[in-house]
Amino acid sequence: MFPDYDIIVVGAGHAGCEAAAAAANMGSKVLLITMNMQTIAQMSCNPAMGGIAKGQIVREIDALGGYSGIVSDKSMIQFRMLNRSKGPAMWSPRTQNDRMLFAATWREMLEATSNVDFYQDMVRELLIKDGRCYGVITGLGHEIRSKAVVVTSGTFLNGVIHIGEKQLGGGRISEKAATGITEQLVELGFESDRLKTGTPPRIDGRSLDYSKMEEQKGDEQIVGFSYLDVEKIKPVNQRSCFITYTNPDVHEILKTGFDRSPMYQGRIQGTGPRYCPSIEDKISRFSDRERHQLFVEPEGWNTVEIYVNGFSTSLPEAVQMKALQTVPGFENCRMFRPGYAIEYDFFPPTQLTYTLETKQIQNLFFAGQINGTTGYEEAACQGLMAGINAHLKAAEQDPFILKRSDAYIGVLIDDLISKGTEEPYRMFTSRAEFRTLLRQDNADLRLTELSYKMGLASHERMQKVTTKQTAVAALKKQLSELSLTPDEINPFLERIGSALLTQKQKALQLLLRPGIQLESLVQAAPSLVQAIGNQSSEVLEQVEIQIKYDIYIEKERELVERMSQLENLEIPDSFDYNRIASLSNEALQKFKKIKPRTLGQASRISGVNPSDIQILMVYMGR
Repeated sequence: MFPDYDIIVVGAGHAGCEAAAAAANMGSKVLLITMNMQTIAQMSCNPAMGGIAKGQIVREIDALGGYSGIVSDKSMIQFRMLNRSKGPAMWSPRTQNDRMLFAATWREMLEATSNVDFYQDMVRELLIKDGRCYGVITGLGHEIRSKAVVVTSGTFLNGVIHIGEKQLGGGRISEKAATGITEQLVELGFESDRLKTGTPPRIDGRSLDYSKMEEQKGDEQIVGFSYLDVEKIKPVNQRSCFITYTNPDVHEILKTGFDRSPMYQGRIQGTGPRYCPSIEDKISRFSDRERHQLFVEPEGWNTVEIYVNGFSTSLPEAVQMKALQTVPGFENCRMFRPGYAIEYDFFPPTQLTYTLETKQIQNLFFAGQINGTTGYEEAACQGLMAGINAHLKAAEQDPFILKRSDAYIGVLIDDLISKGTEEPYRMFTSRAEFRTLLRQDNADLRLTELSYKMGLASHERMQKVTTKQTAVAALKKQLSELSLTPDEINPFLERIGSALLTQKQKALQLLLRPGIQLESLVQAAPSLVQAIGNQSSEVLEQVEIQIKYDIYIEKERELVERMSQLENLEIPDSFDYNRIASLSNEALQKFKKIKPRTLGQASRISGVNPSDIQILMVYMGR
C-alpha cells in the first residue's frame, strides 16, 4: 500500500510541519503522518507567533528557508515589534494571528510542496533493528519503511488532561492521546519523564466590556517575519488586543478551588513551565501581588472567540467562571471552553546529538515538546533542524549544525543536549551570550547563505541577501566619505539639543551621536538625500545598527573567536573518561552520560567545574 520513503515525520504540529517541508524541499520523499488531518499546524495555545527571543527564532527559521515566518505574515491580524525602547539586540517581532487561517495556510503550503505525502493514522511503534530505525507501524497495522524517522509528538505521548478533579486521556482537548512509542523506547533503554503545560479558558468576545480595559494597538509600521515579499495587512486594518487585571477578589475565589486542583492535590506529577505559570501558581508563588496582568487576545478575523492570555488554569470550571466574572470587563462573560492542564511524556534531550538524532538509535530524530521545550517557535526550529539533518543523514551527507554564535537556534539545541531540562524549556534573550550578533534584523545575513549552499534556501532568498549586503556596504561607504557643513546641519542639531559643529564632519560620525537616527539625519541634510537614493527601510536600519553598535559587535566577535578555541577541540567518541582519576565524580558521570562533542560543550554541562575542563584539556593534550 505504501512505497518506501526517505523520511517519515510523525506528528503534524509546528515541529512536524517544518521537518516535512525542510526535508522535502531538499529533495527527500517525505510522508507526514498525523492523527487528524484537520489539525495540521494547530495553534493549541495562544494565537500568536514570536515575542521576546521567540521572534528572533522565527526570523532565523525564515532565513533558513522554513515556512513559519511566511505563514505568520499571511495570517497576522496584528504586528508589534517588542522592546523598541531598548537596543536592537532586544527588538523582538510578534504577530497576533488568525488561528484558523494560520493552520489553513500551513496546510496549503505543505500541499503545494512536492515530495510531501500525507497519511492520517497514529504511529504505535517504530521499526528498529540493529540499532537503526527504518520505519513505523501505524495504529491500523501498516508497516511503512523509510531511511529515517522524525518524531514530533507534541503533548500526545500518553497525554492526560486535567480539569479540576476530572481526568481525560488526550493530547489536546477532544483529541485522543498517542500510545506505544514511550513504552517501546523505554524498553530499549531510553529515559523518559513527564512534563505539564496548560491553557486558559476561551471566552465569547461579545460578552466582554472593552471600555473597562486598556487597548493595545498594533505598530504603525508592519515589519513582519519573512525576508521574502509576503503581502501583509495594512496597519490601519489591524485588530486590537486589550489588557485587564486580576484583583484580590479574583484571587480569593481561585483559592476556593485549590482543594480540587490537580496540581495541589498531587494528581499532576509533571513539572510545569516556570516562565508561563498557571494563574493559581501565580497567586500562590507571588502572594504579595494584588493583581496580575491579563492580555485579551482575539482569535481571528471572523470569530468572536477570545484567548485570555495569563489565565492558564486547571481549576474546576465553576471556579474558573466565577473568578473570571470578577475581572474588570468580564462581569458578564460567557465561556466557550474551560482552561485545562495537560501532562505528557518527554525524553530528556541529553539523549540526543547536535543533529537531534538519538544517540542510542541511528536515523531516529526527535523534535519539539518530546525534547522538553514549550512554545511553537522552539518546536518549529527543532523541526526544521531535524528535517534538514534527517535528509542529510539519509543522503549520506555531512550534518548541519548551528553554533551558539550562529543563531538562537544553536543556543537552544546546545542548551538542550548539554544541560538537559527538568521543566518546559523556553527561549529568552538572556540565554544567548552573543545576542548583539544574533539580532532579528540580520538573521538573513547570518544564515541564508549557509542554507542556500546545502540546497534549502531558494535562489530568490540568496539574491535578496546579496542585494542587501551590497546596498549596506555601499551606503556605509558613502556615509563615511560624505561631509556635512555646519550651515547645513546645525539647525537640526540645535533643535535636538546636540552639540553644534564648528567645521565639517562626516555623516557617519554624526550618526554615532546619541539621539540621532539615520532617517532624521537624512531629513535634516539635503546632501544626504542623493546618497540614500531609494534604499529600503530595511537597508537603512541595517546600516544604522552596524554603525552605531560597531564597537559592541566587534567585541562580541572577538569573544566568539576566543570561545571557538574550545569549540574546535573535539573529543573522540571513544574517549575513556574513567582513565582521568582527578575528575570530580559529578563531571565523570555527566561526561559519560552526555558524551560532549567538544571541550566547549563539555564546559557548558551543568555541574561541571572549570577545573574539570582544565584537567580534561591537559589530558587530551597529552
